Amino acid sequence: MIDQHLPRYSNPQDIVEFVDKLAAFERGDIGPEEFRAFRLLRGVYGQRQEAKQMLRVKLPMGLAGPSQLEALADVAQQYSRGFGHVTTRQNLQFHYMKMSDAEAAMIRLADAGLTTREACGNSVRNVTACELAEVCADAPFDVTPYAEGIVRLFLGHPLSSSLPRKFKIAFSGCAHDCAKGAIHDLGFIATVQDGVPGFRVLAAGGLSSTPQNALVLHDFVPAGELGRVGEAIVRLFHALGNRENKHRARLKYVLRKLKEDGFRAKYAEFRNAIDHEAALELTLPNERPQNLMTPVLSERRLPTYLAWKSSNVIKQRNADHSAVYVRLELGDITADQLRALRGIVTRFGDGTLRFTIDQNIVIPWVDSRSLPALHAELEATNLARTGIHTARDITSCPGADTCNLAVTTSRQLATAIRERLELSDTEGLSALTNTVIKVSGCPNSCGQHHVADLGFHGGARTIGKETYPIYQLHLGGGVDQRGARFGRQVVKILARRVPEATVRLLRLFESARVEHETTQTFFERVDPKVVLQALGEILSDPPTPEDRLDIGETVGFLIHSGEGECAA
Repeated sequence: MIDQHLPRYSNPQDIVEFVDKLAAFERGDIGPEEFRAFRLLRGVYGQRQEAKQMLRVKLPMGLAGPSQLEALADVAQQYSRGFGHVTTRQNLQFHYMKMSDAEAAMIRLADAGLTTREACGNSVRNVTACELAEVCADAPFDVTPYAEGIVRLFLGHPLSSSLPRKFKIAFSGCAHDCAKGAIHDLGFIATVQDGVPGFRVLAAGGLSSTPQNALVLHDFVPAGELGRVGEAIVRLFHALGNRENKHRARLKYVLRKLKEDGFRAKYAEFRNAIDHEAALELTLPNERPQNLMTPVLSERRLPTYLAWKSSNVIKQRNADHSAVYVRLELGDITADQLRALRGIVTRFGDGTLRFTIDQNIVIPWVDSRSLPALHAELEATNLARTGIHTARDITSCPGADTCNLAVTTSRQLATAIRERLELSDTEGLSALTNTVIKVSGCPNSCGQHHVADLGFHGGARTIGKETYPIYQLHLGGGVDQRGARFGRQVVKILARRVPEATVRLLRLFESARVEHETTQTFFERVDPKVVLQALGEILSDPPTPEDRLDIGETVGFLIHSGEGECAA
């Protein structure tokens, strides 16, 4: 049964169309390129492994309840590897699926109101939002209803499946821009002016190999006009985006071509046309009823409770309740854990959870008296890891494990960095507490390495006659009230030396920071020459035979050459 208080996005006709198109492809009635374009728009993405697919499930704003969690668990267990992967767009995706299982998986997801439509391909992708939007003390109002309104406007929209390239939207609940609107095609940041709820609107941001900070399109737009703003920008992109060169097709390239004045003028043209149509007021959903659970009291506290509470629990704006973070390892979550969370959200909070853009989970509206009992249940299913939002909580794209574009095994590097930071000689480093580390397996920034204190993207380098896996260090990136700042490219490091280099960089912060300085401001301002000096022999020592191996690999480094289909 579908959770009645949660949105339903699935449409049975979408599955019928997918099955018909697959049958036409298998009969030879349509060619592989036509089917490829279609299946991407329905969330089916090719892996580097032949005859294996990835299925991406849209979870708008990361929101899920018991029925959705059960469906996701069933798909993970029956059609994938027994676990799913949370992405930086709050999706859940399943790897190593068979094309023949796609229909059954889609049907099971649709039973719970979930869809894969426009989760990949040249479409309006999953709309993301700050996971704390409904509970954050700094947020002037909850952006969730407005984000859902935008989802419904563009899901199945006449233009959404025929854009020049993918299009990404994010909602932030406050000026800190926690959803990173500044790196999106459209970013909405909640604000209030003269008592009227509205949004600061950002446009044409993006990452990939040529990152761009978004343009402030409006300092303030009344909330009721969001649909018109979104429609105008999507129409502009549909009309002016580059359809000849997909590498120059994102909205940011339209801005670069037209310049700011030209972009604003074109936006005004499309917006005027929409205003004259007078038919695009944003339709908001009915208010979701607050369904808080009865406190679950427990007199027993596990020995690890206080450390967990200090690390993973934050107070909401309602002082009697807390939001609880669940730290996943590289965004992976098993079918058993999804089912355990299904039971947890029916006993704690308001019956929902949110997957986060940092590849974790947050459970809101937990009665603070229930925290010991909740911790015990999370501990029992290996979901009580501490260290949320620390240097050990690393974001990574799937990398060369599955992606055709990836050069290096970014997930293995993220694991190696975490394991190195868990050794005893790093204890006491204050930089562990809030340094942001992100890893991508190629320059395209699916792991968002451009906006991290320490970002790494994979590549290859020829030294003598041998080719070695390497990582480019990006230093001092992030997103905040100022917008997006992109890490400076400082040096390339042999892959197997990156974990030790990370420790050196954290120790450099300890030794060279000024009083009260944060890791964010330090890595943003530190002289690259000082960084090179601190890395020392990590850079200067000649490569060894072991350096030829990518992390997690036992055979020589081999660059896989394939065509990527979409970003993670």
